[in-house]
Amino acid sequence: MATYTELSKTLLEELADDYAFGRIVNIAGIPEGSVNSNYLLETARGKFLLRIDEVKNENEVRREIDLLGFLRKHSFPCPQPLQDRKGRFYRDFGHKCVSLFKYQEGRTLPPSRLKPAHLQAIGRTLGELHVLGKVYKKGVDNRFSFERIVDLYQRVRMRLPNYFRKVRRTLDDEIEYLTRYLENKLPKGVIHGDIFADNLLFRGERLTAMLDFEAACRGKFIFDIATAVNALCFVDGSYSLDRFREILNGYESIRTLSLAEWDAFPNELRYSSLRFTITRLHDFFLQPADNGHRVNKDFGEFFERLRILRREREGGMEALLMAMATGYDYRKYQKVKAGDRH
Repeated sequence: MATYTELSKTLLEELADDYAFGRIVNIAGIPEGSVNSNYLLETARGKFLLRIDEVKNENEVRREIDLLGFLRKHSFPCPQPLQDRKGRFYRDFGHKCVSLFKYQEGRTLPPSRLKPAHLQAIGRTLGELHVLGKVYKKGVDNRFSFERIVDLYQRVRMRLPNYFRKVRRTLDDEIEYLTRYLENKLPKGVIHGDIFADNLLFRGERLTAMLDFEAACRGKFIFDIATAVNALCFVDGSYSLDRFREILNGYESIRTLSLAEWDAFPNELRYSSLRFTITRLHDFFLQPADNGHRVNKDFGEFFERLRILRREREGGMEALLMAMATGYDYRKYQKVKAGDRH
């Protein structure tokens, strides 16, 4: 979340009329995030979240709203798009789509403050999303597939300064490796694609909402889990085996991973790290945005994870590999019939 596009008085007057929320008491830009412009509106009728899509076109916005509607119908804790009095879920503002969402109570917690109960709740909720995502049959394009990330890297590669040559060499080598070893024939469905701590709301130990479905798409379930592990199980420069187990225990209480997914887990961790390294490099070097509003996320966070996953430095990778190697319980898997929870 961020504030790249300024709101106009005319737009706010139209929203107040079409949504009948009366006088706007306060407007506050939400600085976190890096893709869309987001504002908190406090009105006579309560609080609302206003989003201006900076990247997606109208069709992509429509597909995201349809997905959120499907998830809400199945009681999944995700954002709730609101219709105006004309039945519209979004409107045009300077060739960008503007949507209004119900404000959701709760608070985000930094990864260091996530307790075992929080991590298990995250795993369970992600498992619930994937079970539902198997049922949702409408296509949601994956803007961050391996092929597109490689294309994105080729565009930014020539813009990297000379002192990035070691980074460039590592990324070149990693792409070559993943081209040969990344497995694509794995269980797929709707995934969130961006499981970070600032996209999760809690009240006490209960997860009340999974936010920001901007990157949601049809993809490999194991990639979603790998991203959650990379984002939430990396503390003080090392992967935490205890955190990893809590997330996986929560997840497998809903959906059991197959042997193929366990086997692919290490490479999906590597790909997730590569994906966020490259998109952050791209945003920094090629994203045309006013530096006064830009939210630059450090590519180095995930580049260092990638180095650990490549075993170029210490950081808990061996313990994770051992957990993955022994995590597949054949007897447990046999109890889950194909189609029941896959």
